[in-house]
Amino acid sequence: MAVTDNSAQGRFELEEQGKVAYARYRREDGLLTIAYVEAPPSLRGTGAAGRLMQGVMEKAREEGVKVLPMCSYAALWIRRHPEHQDLLARP
Repeated sequence: MAVTDNSAQGRFELEEQGKVAYARYRREDGLLTIAYVEAPPSLRGTGAAGRLMQGVMEKAREEGVKVLPMCSYAALWIRRHPEHQDLLARP
């Protein structure tokens, strides 16, 4: 499943089982700030949010931007995936 950038709504989206998990974001000056990640109740526990985050990080890498996770889920996901540590914005 492909993660898409719905820039009109300021979110990355992943559709699975007819439902959409998404990561709300803000872009500025080479920084992608992830405000929060949301998955419908029927997708919770299926790994959909993790697949969404994987796609978000791949897009960030393609675009050459750093990621600032404001959402606790996004921050924890990045900490658990050392292959993406280089994308993490450092204070």
